Amino acid sequence: MTTYIFNVIFAVVWVAITGSATLLNLVFGFLVSAAALWIVRGEISAPGYWRRVGRILSLVRLFFKELAMSAFRVAVMALSPNLKIKPGIFAFPLTVDRDFEITLLANLITLTPGTLSVDVSEDCKTLYVHALDCSDPDAARRDIAEGFERKIMEAFR
Repeated sequence: MTTYIFNVIFAVVWVAITGSATLLNLVFGFLVSAAALWIVRGEISAPGYWRRVGRILSLVRLFFKELAMSAFRVAVMALSPNLKIKPGIFAFPLTVDRDFEITLLANLITLTPGTLSVDVSEDCKTLYVHALDCSDPDAARRDIAEGFERKIMEAFR
């Protein structure tokens, strides 16, 4: 029954994304989502699947929270009459070690206003990050480690 509900929800999402609310498009979305759910049927019934989904949603929620907070901070910096920023690059020692996790972390950092992932070391143990305000690199490292990196490890391990 749960799979059927997800199938209907995905079909409605399909209609919303495609922008064509016709019966034929709804049926097509239903068939596409049924095929997708059939492909991942083993994963869905695996123990811990829903816990992982919850952790991924928690990571997404953290990203949107950080996005809003960072956008506000950058806007305040840009609109302040005296620009007291200290841009710089700092090295972030990585705890995540899989390529997927490193790529996800680098992208989340880059998508957050005021920060940009610059490079990853050859041994994949250090991520170099440019920050618009790098006056306290230790705090920036701590924020990344306790925020995005921790949530990535919770969601994908």
